[in-house]
Amino acid sequence: MKSLSLTQVVAIGSFALLAAAGAKAESYEGVQPLTSAKSRAEVNAEAVREASAPDQNVVRGSRGAETMAVSRDRAGVVFEAMRTAAAPDQNVTSGSRVNSKVVSTMQNPVDARAAAAGNSNKL
Repeated sequence: MKSLSLTQVVAIGSFALLAAAGAKAESYEGVQPLTSAKSRAEVNAEAVREASAPDQNVVRGSRGAETMAVSRDRAGVVFEAMRTAAAPDQNVTSGSRVNSKVVSTMQNPVDARAAAAGNSNKL
């Protein structure tokens, strides 16, 4: 009969120890204990109700522009925009040319049309 060497005995012993340690397993009890006071049907009904809510997970302004208070009448704003867009010197500044000065001597076409129509509606 062959005798076992010391290294073989140590190897067999270590494998036996590993097998004994691996055979000891813990039972899973979850992360936290169950503490629900609602039944499964109640939780399901609440989930359906919350999922069909109209404004869930919506930040302010994500559904488009919000309404704001009007501070001026529409006709006045339109008139001012037309007058500014038709200004003959709207794109000219004092630094546009060397040693230039902006002197607005030309009449605004919107003002000229208003004067011709007899309407002096200026802002």
